[in-house]
Amino acid sequence: MTARVLAYAAGLALIGLGLRGVVADVPAARWAAWFAGPAVLHDAVLVPLVLAAGVATGRLPGRYRRIARAALVTAACVTAVALPLVLGYGRRADEPSRLPLPYGRNLAIVVAAVAVLAAAAAAARFAADRRRGRGR
Repeated sequence: MTARVLAYAAGLALIGLGLRGVVADVPAARWAAWFAGPAVLHDAVLVPLVLAAGVATGRLPGRYRRIARAALVTAACVTAVALPLVLGYGRRADEPSRLPLPYGRNLAIVVAAVAVLAAAAAAARFAADRRRGRGR
């Protein structure tokens, strides 16, 4: 039990050190934007997009709906990770080796690969259903 108490005490001390650094070194407006930004982005952008995708795929048969939704979620996650690179955040004219690749084209290739794999999975499911006589 004492090891757990020591671990908690060490953790609280590190949290306190971090908070002291935030309060002393980071302007309040920047900290608030960094802290609240993801919540606003989630509630104002991500949730409506996921709901719209759910409505858009709602009329698909259940066996194909899962494939379409998985492809949409995968493409959205890849896009969210790649978007800062595509937009060139961090690129500097005096340092051409920073972000040197065609990130927009590469993102398009990855999203197209996700779409092709989803179409192949749907085609395989369709073929399996026809063999079993379901014919959906």
